[in-house]
This record gives sequence, structure tokens and C-alpha cells, in this order.
Amino acid sequence: MRAAVLAAADRLYYALGIQAVGMDALRAETGVSLKRLYSLFPSKESIVEEVLHGRHRLWNDLVEDAVRAGGARQRLVAIYDMLARWFDQDDFRGCMFINSFGELGATSPRIAEIVRAHKAQFQARLTELVVEAGASSSLAAQLAILAEGAQTTAAIAGTSDAARQARAAAEVLIDAALRDPDAESARTAPASTAPASTAPTGTAS
Repeated sequence: MRAAVLAAADRLYYALGIQAVGMDALRAETGVSLKRLYSLFPSKESIVEEVLHGRHRLWNDLVEDAVRAGGARQRLVAIYDMLARWFDQDDFRGCMFINSFGELGATSPRIAEIVRAHKAQFQARLTELVVEAGASSSLAAQLAILAEGAQTTAAIAGTSDAARQARAAAEVLIDAALRDPDAESARTAPASTAPASTAPTGTAS
């Protein structure tokens, strides 16, 4: 029953928006009484959290399937091919994490934390792939921004063109990074002993 509620919540939240779907809508969709819903989940926010955790696992599986084969460069480019396939699905409505942050990020610190962690972990995986390709780790942030921007653009435009455009831009960045004679030295140089900057840092959203 818990799995059925989460599946319905995922489907409705993604199609209609989190704030548009109340507990009554979940009751109607699943046939589970409100009393039983609240015994399974203490609050709507707890359902949203579980849905996002599920989406995180799904995203990781898609990324790993995409980068399973090929050379280091091809594995990076394959992420944008995966995005193109996703964007072409009839039910594509953008990134669930970006959508959730837009709806609840300002009012729910826990949801904001989950979204930030998801995006940070994606960029960390890109960093691993970039370093394996022999480029500076700074390339990962640039590739992540392309992927994130493509998701938002595709949701608005309703086409997968953004994935192909992001792929082309990624290839330019990757090739430039791999040709850069300073890339290898930047990747292998020891950490600077200079005091760390106090400026805030962030990850792609």
C-alpha cells in the first residue's frame, strides 16, 4: 500500500505540481482512506521527500546506464543522449527536483536540502567521469550546467532540441579541455597552501 501511494504521488506531483495535489487527491487516486494515509506518512512533506528519494535513485540508474560503455569522452557525451530520450517521452514535464525547488524551496528547508544534495551528487559523478577522461575537474561544473539548463529549456519548449544543443556545446567544452596542455597539470597539481577564499560556493541547480 505504501508503494502504491508513493507511485500515485510521484505521478500526480510530476504531472500537476506538488501544491496542486492534496491528500484528498491521493485518497481518490489510490482508494486509501485519509486515516490510513496519515498512518503511513505523518505529513504531505514526508511523501514529497520519499518521492524525491525515489526519483534520485531513478536518475542515478539512468546516468549509470548511459555511461556504462564507451571511451571516457563518449561516456560524458552519452549523458546528453540520455537526456534527449527522456525529453522525447510524452509525460516529460522537466526535472522533478527543479520543479520541487521552485514550488517548495523557499518554505521547506528539508526539500531544499534534498534537491541540493541530488544536484551535488550528479556533479560529483560528472567530476569522476571528467577526471577519468583526463580533463580538469572544473569541466564537470560546466557540463552539469548544460545538463540542468537543457532540462529546464526542454520542459518549456516541449521538444528535445535542447539536449542536442547541450550535447554539441558539451563536445566543444570536452574537446577544448582535453586539448588544453594545462588540464593535466591542473588535475594533478598539489593543493594550494594559500588561505581558502571566504566567498560562498555552490553547485549546479
